[in-house]
Amino acid sequence: MTEKELDMKIVIAPDSFKGSLTAQQAAEAIRRGVLRAQPGAECVMVPMADGGEGTVRSLVDATGGRIVTARVTGPLGGGVEASYGLLGDGRTGVIEMAAASGIRFVDAHTGNPLITTTYGTGELMLDALDQGVDSLIIGMGGSATNDGGAGMAQALGARLLDKEGNPLPFGGAALADLATVDCSQLDPRLGAVIIKLASDVTNPLTGEHGASHVFGLQKGATPEMIERLDACLAHYAHTILEQTGRDVAQVPGAGAAGGLGAGFLAFTNATMRSGVDLVVDATGLKAKAAGAQYCITGEGGIDLQTRYGKTPVGVAQAVKEAVPDCTVIALAGNVGGGIEQLYDAGIDAIFGILPGACTLEEAVALEQAQANLARTAENVARLFE
Repeated sequence: MTEKELDMKIVIAPDSFKGSLTAQQAAEAIRRGVLRAQPGAECVMVPMADGGEGTVRSLVDATGGRIVTARVTGPLGGGVEASYGLLGDGRTGVIEMAAASGIRFVDAHTGNPLITTTYGTGELMLDALDQGVDSLIIGMGGSATNDGGAGMAQALGARLLDKEGNPLPFGGAALADLATVDCSQLDPRLGAVIIKLASDVTNPLTGEHGASHVFGLQKGATPEMIERLDACLAHYAHTILEQTGRDVAQVPGAGAAGGLGAGFLAFTNATMRSGVDLVVDATGLKAKAAGAQYCITGEGGIDLQTRYGKTPVGVAQAVKEAVPDCTVIALAGNVGGGIEQLYDAGIDAIFGILPGACTLEEAVALEQAQANLARTAENVARLFE
């Protein structure tokens, strides 16, 4: 073992390889391969995410936290089992709204954004507050809802009433009847908790670029339903502005998760940030990268879109901010077009991990994916000196 090997520090910070490996499993496979080539190297594993699916698992793994499961209201109103994370600091909760209100709970026959609700997301927040958290990170992707976060607000104590003083039923369509927004019974703990929304969506709540027009179709909305939902959200935003003074209709990101972003902005002190930036902060990636010569990141697919808020570029930029001379390598199951633009965004080299032609089923099989990732990491690490 050479003196150089003993001094070598390598940060391993991949996202999940969706449908195949969690970020932790990917990091472990990369580490195995690296150590076959550089047995004396110090490998620091930091599982990553970008605020979407897998964020809870990655942050729990990276910080030594734990998973909490609760029975909450699903998007169609029935009970579902949903999990969230408590990080290793004991004070930060991480919730993926999709865990309670996600599109996975509906199908082509049951998906109906006129009636789906974010109530369960609010219930998960209450459960986390009961655990004593003073900070919440909310992942905003994968919703089945288009209710502007009204259900979430109702779970937290907001009273949304029609002109007769009756509570609104669940769903985006019910917002057409909103007459009164009463925040007097909101859970008082919300005033003290820091809420950060992990989202790269910049769509406003309403209009042609809003939640209903851009995302409604994938949730089961017809063109007629989309127009109706957009009008309902516009009325919702107008009533909120009139009665609370908060203008949420055209705020960038308000349309995230079927308008859940607007609900947070209207009823809490939430702020919105890039998902990967929040994960970088929560994992302490920059501090952990201090003194590293190399960083290996990656995810299932890398292409031109990786530049826009995806984990590999976020990791590269964070690591190079901490260690400007660190070499950053990205590994991917599929390497698409436009990757040359990523070299100006902090990534120094990109490698595909597949050894040859294979079916999708073969590529994502757990043992095969681990072997492919470890082999590629070993071959890359043989170039380290």
